[in-house]
Amino acid sequence: MKFNVEVKISLKNGMLNPESSTIERALDLLGYKVENTDTVQIITFQIEEDNEDRVQEEVKDMCERLLCNPVIHDYKIAISK
Repeated sequence: MKFNVEVKISLKNGMLNPESSTIERALDLLGYKVENTDTVQIITFQIEEDNEDRVQEEVKDMCERLLCNPVIHDYKIAISK
């Protein structure tokens, strides 16, 4: 069975995010007033597996071993059929 997977990766609270700071400054220069911008990386893919629990386990392993750095990143996994 094929499952659709979406992983959202963001920096943990308190981590410096120079990309977000740059975006906020640029938007301010363009006349837009925004606060608390956050950059999120979204990775989507399909995986073939027997059940959703197994998909959850595999994707969590992927995140912690390759897709993000668990020391500085948070991630959220969404799975659908």
